[in-house]
Amino acid sequence: MTPRERLSSARLYLVCPARDREWIAAAVRGGVDLIQLRDKALDDAGLVEAARAFVGHDALFVLNDRPDLVEACGADGIHVGQDDMTPAQARAHVGADRIVGRSTHEPAQAAEADADPNVDYVAVGPVHATPTKPGRPAAGLHYVAHAASTVGKPWFAIGGLDATNVHEVVERGATRIVVVRAITEAEDPEAAARELRAALEEPARAGR
Repeated sequence: MTPRERLSSARLYLVCPARDREWIAAAVRGGVDLIQLRDKALDDAGLVEAARAFVGHDALFVLNDRPDLVEACGADGIHVGQDDMTPAQARAHVGADRIVGRSTHEPAQAAEADADPNVDYVAVGPVHATPTKPGRPAAGLHYVAHAASTVGKPWFAIGGLDATNVHEVVERGATRIVVVRAITEAEDPEAAARELRAALEEPARAGR
């Protein structure tokens, strides 16, 4: 099964800087099924070295904003923001079977990404203002509801989400989320991931 085929079942997406293999394994045991290496402090060699800890888990591995290093890192795909290269340029680097994700912050960007054949998933946010994206205003919960009713591709709500507020996006139609600090700052990454995963899956269990 290719990374693009596996994407349809991904629900809990973790973005984090370089971490050791056991820490990542713990997050994956807790329910993380897509993980992105985003570490602006590392040079090219550092990213390739850090990526070794991210490969080989039961989770898709995506590199942030460096499609030229995807092959060297053994990544399953790439994530590009609105200020990075275009999805078409990213796709030219990573090939047909790897994942290309796209950040969006407003309905017009979501529509463009949803219609772009080079985009496999859409990130929708930031729902709340977050220090991981300084200066980026919150897109708000209304943007989540908009995505739920209009975006056909897999999409992930992102931005300041944790166990205390994930229900807000779930109630507005989100079935997938991206988190950073909710797991990276947790004492127990496995337990933190498990709690978030349970919150995502609760509506499906309730509907049975």
